[in-house]
Amino acid sequence: MTDKTWRMGFHLMPPSGWINDPNGLCQFRGVYHAFFQYSPDWPNGGERCWGHATSTNLVSWDYHDVAIHQDTPEDANGAYSGSTFIERGAAADGGDRMRIYYTGNVKHPGDYDYINEGRGANEITVTSDDGMHFSPKQVLLRNADYPAYCSCHVRDPKLWEQRGELHMALGARDRDSHGLALIYSSTDGIDWRLRTAIRPTDDFGFMWECPDVIRLVEGADGQRHEFLGFCPQGMPAKDDDGRGTSWAGYLPLSGTAIDATTADPALWREWDGGFDFYAPQTFVDDAGRTLLIAWVGMPDEDFMGQPEQLDWIHSLSVPRTLEVDPKDPTRIMQWPVGEVDALRQEATEAQDGQLSLPCHRADIEVEGVQGDFALTLDGALTISGSGDSVTLSLDAATGCGRGARSIACGGIESLRVLVDESIVEVFVNGGRATFTTRWFPTADKLDVRLEGSCASARAWTMAKAGTDPYEG
Repeated sequence: MTDKTWRMGFHLMPPSGWINDPNGLCQFRGVYHAFFQYSPDWPNGGERCWGHATSTNLVSWDYHDVAIHQDTPEDANGAYSGSTFIERGAAADGGDRMRIYYTGNVKHPGDYDYINEGRGANEITVTSDDGMHFSPKQVLLRNADYPAYCSCHVRDPKLWEQRGELHMALGARDRDSHGLALIYSSTDGIDWRLRTAIRPTDDFGFMWECPDVIRLVEGADGQRHEFLGFCPQGMPAKDDDGRGTSWAGYLPLSGTAIDATTADPALWREWDGGFDFYAPQTFVDDAGRTLLIAWVGMPDEDFMGQPEQLDWIHSLSVPRTLEVDPKDPTRIMQWPVGEVDALRQEATEAQDGQLSLPCHRADIEVEGVQGDFALTLDGALTISGSGDSVTLSLDAATGCGRGARSIACGGIESLRVLVDESIVEVFVNGGRATFTTRWFPTADKLDVRLEGSCASARAWTMAKAGTDPYEG
């Protein structure tokens, strides 16, 4: 039986089992689709497949069970991550068609290292005219189709259209254990040719997974900026205890990804300063917004961070809108989609530095912060700013072993904190910095304490966005 204590009200989570990377994010025929890596039988093994949920408002999600199984020789050990491209007017009814790309993982039996031999990395596509029923699988690329310098680790196709062609970024590890991104191009989405390979100008991890190309327009003049997002593996630990070796961030590109050959790690920015944020994926919706959703979890095996009695684990973040920082075009600002605001219920103003809410679903806003400042939830989770630094810290019990993380972002001027039972998402200074973490509070009510000077502080309780898939 699943413990419902920490199940969320407005985050996408599994009915049971394990959820990780968001996949195939798109708006198709007016409906938002979120696929995701899913292990429904966790913690008892089972397949690694694609789960599926849909929404009309980005906050209330309907769960549709498994969309893609690991059921062919080319994905026998997992239907790994990928993305979706919408083919306009290509469906049988003259409407749009969804085309999904993903990596089929194969581990051949034998005495292999599964890095340079013994592993199959197959790029596979399926299509759908309705977003619910999918065509037979078609293999597009196999190990022999990648450059000879690549190891067996090539995966996670991310698609976009540019200059009249379709392009695909693949994360890769070369045979000398250096991470890179491969950029392929195609005129029909089926036949692919290698266009370029983007390598770092200095060592930066042994594998780049979950690649993404983010193209944002700045200002009225429409200046376009491109960023290469990815998750480098093999980076230094972020914590003194050796945990937190998985990074997720982006590099600004001097031109376009389809023309680039190098990227400078000195320009690296992490997406999020918290403990639980990985494998983010972006997409552009029908309104032209660039949106990001991430896995609220981490791949580090010794950093799962949940109470032992749960038979479900992890969730996805709330969707975030992305914009170029007008003060610094090398930085991307993140903010919860406006649809989240519709869940706000009664507002409560802070009195004598205190706020009390009836449940652990809340949207807290603090404006006009001056000097050192701290916001503490239940006496256990604190966001504090002093000088140039902002720190997220948790106590050992509710944080399940998490401690403290700090980033330099000019201190705190404003805060927005989304609390949803066992998730906290923090947006600092209009989204110039963010912190995301799981936590597991035990109090019945949410107590908020403010220390320092601010112009205003208020909080809204948040309605549940829909039916919990476990309960439904």
